[in-house]
Amino acid sequence: MSPDAVFLTGATGFVGGHVCDALLEAGYSVRALVRNTRGESARVSPGVEVVTGDIRRAGDLVPALRGCRYLVHTAALYSFAPRDREAIHEVNVTGTRSLLVAARLAGVERAVITSSSATVGPAPNGRLADEGDHAELGEHASAYHASKVRQEREALAARVPTVMILPTAPLGPRDSKPTPTGRMVLDVMRGRMWATLAGGMNVVDVSDVARAHVAALERGRPGERYLVGGVNLSLGEVFRVIAQAAGRSGPRMHLPYPIAFAAGAVDEALARLRSRSPSIPLEGVRMARQTMHVTSEKARRELGFQPGPIEPAVQSAVSWFRAGGYAA
Repeated sequence: MSPDAVFLTGATGFVGGHVCDALLEAGYSVRALVRNTRGESARVSPGVEVVTGDIRRAGDLVPALRGCRYLVHTAALYSFAPRDREAIHEVNVTGTRSLLVAARLAGVERAVITSSSATVGPAPNGRLADEGDHAELGEHASAYHASKVRQEREALAARVPTVMILPTAPLGPRDSKPTPTGRMVLDVMRGRMWATLAGGMNVVDVSDVARAHVAALERGRPGERYLVGGVNLSLGEVFRVIAQAAGRSGPRMHLPYPIAFAAGAVDEALARLRSRSPSIPLEGVRMARQTMHVTSEKARRELGFQPGPIEPAVQSAVSWFRAGGYAA
């Protein structure tokens, strides 16, 4: 490995795959952690050293971390399925804590952790949320977003100098799972999105998120959080951008929140009975009524973050999904 080697988790994921490409483009050598070399190594970029392991057994990763100067941790479990809530905490919180302990034992000098803009929560009084805001873990907090809040606390308390990257909702190609944001694109492409709630969100090109990770590795201040977002839009505007790229009609009506909540509650009850992921996740319904608009001024100022327009990223996502047969 080179003197500037990076140990990367999540390299086969949506954000992690783009981060891997950005690291290689910046001249770093990358050692990527995968859970299954036969099934996943083919999805890792050429020129990357692949090692097998599981962050839930991070103590076993100390030998693989040795020789790496940096750690970039993008791996996470993101699911709205009720059956996955325990695993979400195990991977995102306990796994991150254990991984950073292993990194310290292996002599890693610096870590960048992928968090989420949900950890700042919606700002009060209609202003844009920034890094000084912190989401509250109420009774109905999303299991995933609650895990990211707790992950941040673990990471910032670690004995490895750590920088937190807080992406908003990334869009772009190679979202193979897909993520909840990618499923929004697919729902519009398949003509399944006929109504929307009155909330808002920030969407960002996944390539811009990837480059922000490299900038955080090089220029981020340890102990700091950096929001990396693109453009603030209402949910209706997000769907209109997607619909235009997909050549479809976007949703034309706002669904009252009580109706959406009732539909989500029924669907989640059925999901529990049938041990499946909900089609109308109740956690997503609760989030969709909020206006999650942010400012990335701190990342612009300290990391040189310069996000581009969102339309090319949406078009790339639509084209990739079509080429892969997702929209059938």
